[in-house]
Amino acid sequence: MDAKCSLVCCEEEREADQAVIVQFSNGTLQKTDQLNFTFYKNVDENHPRKKSRRFLVAESDRLSYVGNNFETGSLKCNNLCRYYVGVLNKETMKMEVHNALLFNMQPVIPGEIAPESDPSSNNQTYRDKVDSLIEAFGSNKQKRALTSRRLNQVGSETLQQAVAKAAQNVIDQKGLEALQDELSQTQAQSEFAPYLPPCHPDATSPDQVYLFDDLLTPVEYSALEAAGSKMATLSQEELQKMRDSGGNQCVVQQLTRLPSEGPARDRQARCAYYLSMLLKLVHLKMFTRRFGEEEECPRIIQNKLMKSFTVETFNKGRVQNMVSTSMHVKVAAYCLALLLHMGHMTADLTVLHRDLGITEIKMQEVAKSMGLKLSRPARGKAKEAGLEVEHRLAILELPLVKYEPLLDNRKRKKMR
Repeated sequence: MDAKCSLVCCEEEREADQAVIVQFSNGTLQKTDQLNFTFYKNVDENHPRKKSRRFLVAESDRLSYVGNNFETGSLKCNNLCRYYVGVLNKETMKMEVHNALLFNMQPVIPGEIAPESDPSSNNQTYRDKVDSLIEAFGSNKQKRALTSRRLNQVGSETLQQAVAKAAQNVIDQKGLEALQDELSQTQAQSEFAPYLPPCHPDATSPDQVYLFDDLLTPVEYSALEAAGSKMATLSQEELQKMRDSGGNQCVVQQLTRLPSEGPARDRQARCAYYLSMLLKLVHLKMFTRRFGEEEECPRIIQNKLMKSFTVETFNKGRVQNMVSTSMHVKVAAYCLALLLHMGHMTADLTVLHRDLGITEIKMQEVAKSMGLKLSRPARGKAKEAGLEVEHRLAILELPLVKYEPLLDNRKRKKMR
């Protein structure tokens, strides 16, 4: 018959009274007397988390084991439960209950360095942690997306470094003050600057600011000989018919002022024909090869208009040339430059914007972008030139006028 024993609880739980229960991760230990156990505790007893950390080291002739109760290799049950172990005193037949610490002993192989915890891992963002999970457990599609995103990130960082280096080189070469002056000049330029004809602000005479050869090359000008001579032969009745039928008033206005004879008359007539083609182009949506057939437009002029004033688009596998809104601004600028050469560096903006079908404000902005002076003719001079008093003129004078950029005060559209 078994001897009776009684259960006695420890009155005070001390460090020396705690029991240690170990578990070896690589198997069951057969001879425990060949191991030397060493118990370590954290010296920082004031820290609420560190004061309970313990290390247990078991050493033998062949291998050493290490266990702890707080890192990833520890048993998870330590954080959830408290374990007790009973020790039977055979003399008094009383069993004392002590607090137990559980350790998972893992072998330490000589020559192998245990991976230290990376301090930067604590500073990882949510995206970095998700990327680590994708690398370990993600599908092939997720891994390809991750690789593509990282390559793009590396490419953007490389581009930023190259841009920063190039900017620094430019600053070293030109100097900061010169760059600030260029920046202020660039900011003062109009949004229409890319669509303006080539400008030479340092020219010595007004007719050299916007060169005629930049508007019409010598080859193109010679190709307009037949069309210009036909324009020059129009009678007053035909011009009046064009005026009454709502034709391009700019062209009619220039044809009524043709010089009597000589190269000046021929030049004015050729320019008037080219101006009529520009004004006809601005009212189209799509440019076709049949453009100007009725007016017997030379092929070289057709190609010039198509390449310079249209935008290529693709529709159902076909390439189409569209006259976009931005091209309307470009046509307006080139028409204005051409009228300046035809009118002794003076052009009627009111008649031009009506023929182009754009607003007067936009026409004035184009003229300001070209550095032209805006004015209204005097009452006496207007009658002599056959102009209305309310017409606004653009005049090219040196030096060019620099206008301050206007703030955008347009009313905002109401949200519906």
